[in-house]
Amino acid sequence: MPEPGTAELTIRPVQSIDDIHPQDWNGFVGRYNPFLQHEFLLALEESGCTTTATGWQPAHLAFYLDNQLAGVAPAYLKTHSMGEYVFDWAWADAYQRYGMDYYPKLLIAIPFTPCQGPRMLLSEGLRQWMTPERLHDALDATTTRLGAHSWHLLFPDRQDQALLDRSNQLHRIGCQFHWHNHGYNTFEDFLARLTSRKRKSIRKERRQVADQGISFRQFSGDDIPDNVLAAFHVFYQATYLKRGQRPYLNKAFFRLLKDRQAEHLHLIMAVKEDEMIAGALFLTGEDTLYGRYWGCLEEFDHLHFETCYYQGIELAIRLGLARFDAGAQGEHKLVRGFEPVITHSWHGVMHPGFRDAIERFTSEEAEHVMAYTEDALQALPFRQTEQNQ
Repeated sequence: MPEPGTAELTIRPVQSIDDIHPQDWNGFVGRYNPFLQHEFLLALEESGCTTTATGWQPAHLAFYLDNQLAGVAPAYLKTHSMGEYVFDWAWADAYQRYGMDYYPKLLIAIPFTPCQGPRMLLSEGLRQWMTPERLHDALDATTTRLGAHSWHLLFPDRQDQALLDRSNQLHRIGCQFHWHNHGYNTFEDFLARLTSRKRKSIRKERRQVADQGISFRQFSGDDIPDNVLAAFHVFYQATYLKRGQRPYLNKAFFRLLKDRQAEHLHLIMAVKEDEMIAGALFLTGEDTLYGRYWGCLEEFDHLHFETCYYQGIELAIRLGLARFDAGAQGEHKLVRGFEPVITHSWHGVMHPGFRDAIERFTSEEAEHVMAYTEDALQALPFRQTEQNQ
């Protein structure tokens, strides 16, 4: 490792994940986080989901320490704020009102995926050499060099948060709801921790789904039939089209996902009278089940809760996973045993006047988020003796 102050750090953005060899990229990632792997990011690009035309121009960061590749980070030049789940529309509107450009911005994140995890994929030597000051200065310089007006790093893990934590830096927090496996062997073990009223409510919801003649089939990895994957894509599209939005992901992406990351992939399909009527797609990491995409063509009572949450919980228990991250948003998860988790993002805004205004906004927002999280903790459906443990 270079002596402090003697090394030279260079960040070189690349216009495609394919500009970095898969072995080099995955050497920094490992095999446990499916969203950071070269295969996942390349599938997004090759399918046309993350391109200049969609407002997701790849600008992945390659970190060089004394001209040796020492780290990478998934990054994009964005011309809008869709698909990020850390909402900055108000910031963009303020820029527009003053006749200034907010876009492009440099986004360091996983597209369409509000999951916490590593974002700075650095060698141990670079991580030890790096300081928050060096990292922020390097990101500021890279942002300016790319012609962007700000940088935004979303949903980092604790290790990256420590590297980003610098006083007077723009830091936002949010709240998600994750399910935690407290040593359960069955779904009934989980229900036993809930209050009697919540336990009865969940059983009633599950019974009502079954009473509608709906059952479930699970498919995993290479064993997912093509017709099942195609049916799921139709359901996924419907979720967006019902809201008048274009789906972020296309059929080609899901095909590539199965071809290249089958070991991470699980599909749960709802069936009625031998016809598939809804589906949910999950990916697995080292200790976490990620519930990512869902859809249906026709509404049925409690079908969403059953397909996305209860079936997911059963899958997490069956696979022996410690955590189930079912995506953004939430009070409906809270009453079903999902616990509040604080999420983080860090932001570098180049304009000093707007930076000061945004800092005030993030400070006030953090107070509301912490109060909301505390209220959520008090509303958890676990029996009181269990909550105090």
